[in-house]
Amino acid sequence: MTEQKPLVLIIDDEEAMRDSCTQILLKSGFRAETAEDGAAGLKKIKDLGPDLVLVDLKMPGISGFEVLDRLKNLDPHIIPIVITGYATVDSAVEAMKKGAYDFLPKPFSPEELRIIIRRAYERRKLILEAEALRTEKKLLEENFITMVSHQLRSPLVTIQQYFEVILAGMVGPVDEKPKEMIFKARDRLDGLLHLINDWLDLARINKGQIVDKFKTLDIQKMLEKLIDFMRPLAQEYGVAVELNTAPAPLLVLGDEESLEQVFTNLINNAIKYTKPGGRVHLNLKIDAGFIAVAVEDTGIGIAKEHLPFIFDQFYQVHRSQGKKMKGTGLGLSIAKKIVDAHNGTIDVSSEPDAGSTFIVRLPRP
Repeated sequence: MTEQKPLVLIIDDEEAMRDSCTQILLKSGFRAETAEDGAAGLKKIKDLGPDLVLVDLKMPGISGFEVLDRLKNLDPHIIPIVITGYATVDSAVEAMKKGAYDFLPKPFSPEELRIIIRRAYERRKLILEAEALRTEKKLLEENFITMVSHQLRSPLVTIQQYFEVILAGMVGPVDEKPKEMIFKARDRLDGLLHLINDWLDLARINKGQIVDKFKTLDIQKMLEKLIDFMRPLAQEYGVAVELNTAPAPLLVLGDEESLEQVFTNLINNAIKYTKPGGRVHLNLKIDAGFIAVAVEDTGIGIAKEHLPFIFDQFYQVHRSQGKKMKGTGLGLSIAKKIVDAHNGTIDVSSEPDAGSTFIVRLPRP
């Protein structure tokens, strides 16, 4: 099947201009349609869906400027080119602001029209190709999430369950050496499942879905609940966790579930990377139109060269002993993505052996 030639719609109240542009376009390998005014042009844009539109600015009734305004809502991928005999710098600037790709003052030569039309059509192809790639990328991501969830995660969970059954002695006694190997395999499996779950969290975070669940939250009550939940971990590490309290509720606008994930990650990191006898302190304050939550610790700290990359996916800083911190490298990426979806900010300051401070700012209602 022969590929259809690109269609150009010419909207101009001068019949001679419509005819001459039509002849030039037909000889240049394009199809051409015409409209004598803005109203007729808008109807043909709806009916025909042209690739490019040549539009005169000065027409009776609906002007070229109004056509440009409405065109964006009809099809933002159509490339408009302004043609006019009343060319001024101001009109050119206004046309460009309204989405015109280029500006061609009358009179113009056939070659000038051909050059602009070809450039505009190349622009159109690039836009459509980019849109197709975005759609394909989204589809691949959705399919990959499904594949990871069902074809990778599910069998790993099943293997994990088998390990638990064996280690519990439910299939008979297990000698120490095999048991030790199974424990090591289970630990590695736990790490892999943690990575998969973190990646799925990151892939599934959608700003629109988070915004849909926004409500007014008492951030202090939420943090008190999280600290109570994580108290056993803090006791295991020999770390004190404190939260300053405010006399009045400190309210933020957000999604409770995703914000709990943010602060659970920050508090968990602060506890685990603080030496026994150290302290994790959460400080809340009003900061202009935001509530600022600072998670401060007296832990091992982060070297200066790592700070610009701390929120990058899979980036893991190093201990002073040269070992990587245990984790997937996705927790802080997830936290930042969630905070961004709340139109907030998350920042970090740190010094090796002096501790770290993560500050999350969230909009007030």
